[in-house]
Amino acid sequence: MRRPGAKIRLEELKSAFRVSWSPIREALSTLVAEGLIVAEARAYRVAPVSTAQFAEVIRLRTLLEAMALREAIARGDEAWEADMLAAHHRLSKLEDRRWNEADAADWERWHRTYHGALIRGCGAPILLQFCEQLNDMTDRYRRLFLSTHRLDRDVAGEHRAITEATLDRDADKACRLMERHIQRTGKNILRSMKL
Repeated sequence: MRRPGAKIRLEELKSAFRVSWSPIREALSTLVAEGLIVAEARAYRVAPVSTAQFAEVIRLRTLLEAMALREAIARGDEAWEADMLAAHHRLSKLEDRRWNEADAADWERWHRTYHGALIRGCGAPILLQFCEQLNDMTDRYRRLFLSTHRLDRDVAGEHRAITEATLDRDADKACRLMERHIQRTGKNILRSMKL
């Protein structure tokens, strides 16, 4: 992962992905639009990090994911429950191994899959798209944080509690747990950014 402010070497991307310039330019345009990279005169750089931006991302993610989870609990069917349980099960098998370099990428993928599965039953594609974008932004900060810090809490227990409350169709409890889960991660990252 490249650090904030690092220059993106286009020839390296082209060579690494073995693609022509067209998909490289398309990907760069998308990443600029999403705020993950910055276009400069004849160059691209990884976007800088900001405590103010991250605090806003956490606030919006907390609000929108809780809204989506509440709707998913109200509308989700058995197929949604099964997908959520499968994602939680797969993630739980990796929780203790997420610090191993070989397993970290799998944990990240299943963590994202789990959070997406929780809210997918909401039946609101635009809301899901916003949640996905906010998750992308959070993911960037979390990966930077985890590259130098270990989580100091029982994330597996938090996921388990959210899953149980969701399956019990207790929207108030599930949303409260989800909000705390997102906010705890945000507070830890913000604290580390201020050091």
